[in-house]
Amino acid sequence: MPPEERKSAVALGVQLPGVSEEEHASSLAELARLGKTLGVDVVARVTQRRAKLDKASVVGAGKLRELALLTGGSGIVPMGPPGRRGKAKEGPDEAEAEESSEAAEQADPAGAPPAVRASVVLVDHDVSPSQARNLERATSAEVLDRSAVILAIFQRHARSREARLQVEIARLSYWAPRVREQSGGKDREGGGIGGRGAGESQLELDRRKLRDRIAELRAEIKAIEHEAGVRRQRREEQNKVALVGYTNAGKSSLMRALTGSGVMVADRLFATLDTTVRALQPETKPRILISDTVGFIKKLPHELVASFRSTLDEARDAELLLQVVDAADPAFPAQIEVTRAVLEDIGAQDVPRLLLLNKIDRVDATRREALRSEYPDALLLSAKDPEDVAHLHARIRDFFERDMVEAELSIPYAKQKLVAEIHASCRVLSEDHDERGTRLRLRARPEVLARLRAAV
Repeated sequence: MPPEERKSAVALGVQLPGVSEEEHASSLAELARLGKTLGVDVVARVTQRRAKLDKASVVGAGKLRELALLTGGSGIVPMGPPGRRGKAKEGPDEAEAEESSEAAEQADPAGAPPAVRASVVLVDHDVSPSQARNLERATSAEVLDRSAVILAIFQRHARSREARLQVEIARLSYWAPRVREQSGGKDREGGGIGGRGAGESQLELDRRKLRDRIAELRAEIKAIEHEAGVRRQRREEQNKVALVGYTNAGKSSLMRALTGSGVMVADRLFATLDTTVRALQPETKPRILISDTVGFIKKLPHELVASFRSTLDEARDAELLLQVVDAADPAFPAQIEVTRAVLEDIGAQDVPRLLLLNKIDRVDATRREALRSEYPDALLLSAKDPEDVAHLHARIRDFFERDMVEAELSIPYAKQKLVAEIHASCRVLSEDHDERGTRLRLRARPEVLARLRAAV
């Protein structure tokens, strides 16, 4: 998006009990990065400490007026349906005593308007339709909660047919309960194919259309998921590794370094939405497949987790997870916990994991030593360092060879097609030929070896 088209936004957050100042500030900073990815620039932040979100407008009346100063709104929520004049919701709020805000930096103390009017309010929470509507009426700005921002980014970055369908299902599922009655939309008696039934309002019709569209998309994606399942079955006996972790942790950079593939690498949130599977390079015997998965984020919308479940199955079906972490990000311990929670949600919590503290080239020597002490089992590396990548390559290879056993097989000449399969699925140590057939000494996993012996 060209700079002149970018919108200005205010980030709105409530610091709830149990959330530290550092965690709250980190969450708002992440929201600003999400906004930047979407194409809006956060020019101010409004925060408040409260026991819980205000049921009507997220924040209290005083803070709502402060927010409206940045957007040009009235700062009050008119009572009654939109478009009608009525009394306004005002009055003191007991939570105002514990407020903290950065908006004062953007507005004149005397109440003068800020230098830049914000046309968007980004809320660092999931808000109800009524809360969003009240915020819009009080601020005269477009209101997007955290889930809406993430869904919009996913919709923009989806490339493959499967990803676009998954995002569309998630987006419609999110917006279905938020469809509003249009002004002038009255109940009407009538019928007709696809039209409103007797007594069905325009709102009910709109929601029915959304439900029908979601059903169509799910039927379409079911066929695609079946094809993906067939591909996973074909890879069942192959060694599989999945890259998982927080968005923008460097998974795609590692994917490119480990496999030599041309996957897209970009310094932005959710650059990768499509699962890519490539062979580890230099290639090993047997082959090891690496898959790059969609990044995780705090408060990932449930609709997206549900829609991308088939994509995330790559992580559940892997034998080793490479959990990639941006070691240069001060908030990475919380990001590790977010990844753990998502993996548990998709049933991948028991898959062996290797923690990779990536982007270590951006960390000073003192901090590196502290990380080695704090995470003794982790591998510190940079995806840009060939030596670090080679070390990781060796760790992956060693992981799969730890369970291999050595054996000898004699393959009759009548079954020579098995020799090619053995070379593909085992490490062949030696190969000799005699009058009876081909004799091979090899290393293989027990289940592979049992299948080959049965075939002989």
